[in-house]
Amino acid sequence: MHRVAVLAVPPVKPFDLSMPSLLFDAAVADGRPCYAVTVCTPEPGVLPGYGGLDVVVRHGLEAVTAADTVLVPSTDSRHDADPAALDALREAAAAGKRIASICTGAFVLAQAGLLDGRTATTHWAFADELRRAFPAIRVDADRLFAEDGRVVTGAGSAAGLDLCLHLIATDHGAAVANAAARAAVVTPVRRGGQAQFVSTPLPARTDSPLDAARVWALRHLDRPISLADLAARARTSVRTLTRRFAAETGTTPFQWLLQQRLLRARELLETTDLTVDQVADRSGLGSGESLRQHLNRHLGMTPAAYRSAFRHPGRG
Repeated sequence: MHRVAVLAVPPVKPFDLSMPSLLFDAAVADGRPCYAVTVCTPEPGVLPGYGGLDVVVRHGLEAVTAADTVLVPSTDSRHDADPAALDALREAAAAGKRIASICTGAFVLAQAGLLDGRTATTHWAFADELRRAFPAIRVDADRLFAEDGRVVTGAGSAAGLDLCLHLIATDHGAAVANAAARAAVVTPVRRGGQAQFVSTPLPARTDSPLDAARVWALRHLDRPISLADLAARARTSVRTLTRRFAAETGTTPFQWLLQQRLLRARELLETTDLTVDQVADRSGLGSGESLRQHLNRHLGMTPAAYRSAFRHPGRG
């Protein structure tokens, strides 16, 4: 089982601190949990948190030593993190462990020197501060998360959901990640390059008038879907649909549709014996050649290579 250490660097944000457990604990493959999550801190005990909430953390830095992935959630210690936490991160990176951060957790990775020469992101409101304080980092504030080698950094709190789902998809495939997303009632996996300026993470059901259009589209991905179709389902004009879609999801309707079609194709490749042409047809990508081109552009893999890497035993 893959071991994840969530390293709390006080003061902490309780939501960000609990988020990894919410998603990683929901990741199940072939009836077995995929991850064991431990929240830890340099000095176990009661930690100060945002909003007047204190948090009790019972495990120390031995959890980092034992982990396969170390994740640092947001913190207000953007320039004065505990030296013991920084040393533990350096040792983990030197040992080849995967290192990740959510929101201002990137500042802790930066203090440990783990982001020097890398592309990284953080919450857009802190991007300039990160850039000024650590000029050796290539700060990209216009993305949900950035992956550079064994280091993955996420934007604001909501983007931490996307980062965790991305790690699950990387380890176990889209089907497991999407199942974890459904269990946590959050949007399926979004690509890291998607714009960071999103009003809210989009769950399966929202109060948005565009919700009906998105739900309908997800149920009919095998059909041609036009902007007019989506606008009709949302009971609005095409212009309003396009504007509101960008405001709510950070992307265009067609890009969102393509992301969902690719997710559907990946699930079918993982869980069925359908041919590449059949997968393309059922996911709305048209032809096997179109599926090959899109999969290669987004993941750098052919359908056959993806199926070989992520096909789960016992499925078919």
